[in-house]
Amino acid sequence: MKNSTPVSEIMTKKLVTLSPKDDLVTAERLFKKHHIRHIPVVEKGYIKGMLSYTDLLRISFADAIDEHEEYVDTIVYNMFSIPQVMVNDVVSVTSDTSIKDVAKLLAKREFHALPVVDNEKLVGIVTTTDLIKYMLKMF
Repeated sequence: MKNSTPVSEIMTKKLVTLSPKDDLVTAERLFKKHHIRHIPVVEKGYIKGMLSYTDLLRISFADAIDEHEEYVDTIVYNMFSIPQVMVNDVVSVTSDTSIKDVAKLLAKREFHALPVVDNEKLVGIVTTTDLIKYMLKMF
């Protein structure tokens, strides 16, 4: 395993994103449709925040709804906006950050996904799952 392998080798490049103007019902549907746990909130290519499925669970009973169910209890979701629920103080890395450095950062902090930003624009996302898959591939 190389110490200098860049995160661009394992990051997700085909991104699912939200706008700050989207609603939480849209977010819920995207989480379930794409089977993901983190969605970058982007405006004109710039990262504004990160929304996690856990963020939604904090304000609702979203996990009580069948994952194939289209109905979402919109009463709770209509009480909040994405900017109110998302993490605003986003830590990011660049695509040339080493996988080792990303692993150290994720191990030290209390989050499980990092946006990958080059020249201030979102180019990918890397998650703890990406790191685990990489480790398994190496062994």
